[in-house]
Amino acid sequence: GILGHFSKTLLLFFIPQILNFLWSTPQLFKLVPCPRHRLPKFNGTHMVPSTFPCDAKNLRFIKKTPDATECANMTVINLCLQLLGPMKERDLCVALLVFQAASCAFGLFCRYYVANFFFEG
Repeated sequence: GILGHFSKTLLLFFIPQILNFLWSTPQLFKLVPCPRHRLPKFNGTHMVPSTFPCDAKNLRFIKKTPDATECANMTVINLCLQLLGPMKERDLCVALLVFQAASCAFGLFCRYYVANFFFEG
């Protein structure tokens, strides 16, 4: 992609990875506690979001309830589990692949249809 001078198109394929970086930024830069392992946990039957302990008064924007003492780690995989609920590993993989494919389709749509309004040819 870079060698073929398609850097804008290649960047559009990385939308989920860019979203993951932006969502993870507070943990990556230690603004929020960052545990060593941020991948989801397996509870015996399903995958559940991994958590880290937090103060009851802080981090209200990522808590499920205001008085919770644990917050889910800030990754797209954990966010998917928070939004869709606990699921089996295969189903989680399929959901993330569908998200990747949909964002790539959206990127191609932007590249070939929306970009014509802003750039020539």
